[in-house]
Amino acid sequence: MIGRLRGQILAKHPPQLLLDVNGVGYELEAPMSTFYDLPAVGETVTLVTHFVVREDAQILYGFSHERDRALFRALIKVTGVGARMALAILSGMDAARFAQCVEQEDTSALVRVPGIGKKTAERLIIEMRDRLDAVTNLSSLMPATSGRPAHDAGAIKAAEDQALADAISALVALGYKPPDANRMARAVDDGAKTSEEIIRAALRAVNPV
Repeated sequence: MIGRLRGQILAKHPPQLLLDVNGVGYELEAPMSTFYDLPAVGETVTLVTHFVVREDAQILYGFSHERDRALFRALIKVTGVGARMALAILSGMDAARFAQCVEQEDTSALVRVPGIGKKTAERLIIEMRDRLDAVTNLSSLMPATSGRPAHDAGAIKAAEDQALADAISALVALGYKPPDANRMARAVDDGAKTSEEIIRAALRAVNPV
């Protein structure tokens, strides 16, 4: 079981990233709550991980914080909630916000997450009530900082276009329909945001705190 990785970020394409650990490239999937904390490509990061083995795939999931991994593990134990939906939940809200939704029985916030209908939201609230303390009280890892390098005007424009395209692609990967993902990303893009910032703003617009 792989429980922790420390290495250099080779590529970031939410929700996937590639990590070089002593010459071995690990492909991971991660929620946006983790991408928001990642440093720039080429920098070193430490992630806690969860390894899933299926008949058709072996997938490694990475998290910046232990509490997010704990919530992910709790979520995938809920009937009808798989890893993809758990990633979507962790991308749309942090552990504290999710706990608030459960405690307040706020199904309206949960159904804004792609793939979650009213019945699934109600099941989440019922089944997660007794598991929240173990999740939300865990200490977190130190968050990393992210940055955006300076470029000339042409490179900046290309980077801005790429950031928007990457954000739309990530929202689709999280379960949003392409037209919705396109609309969400463009509505919050001001031409100066990174892909992670566009995604964060788009998800906050859908499910504000």
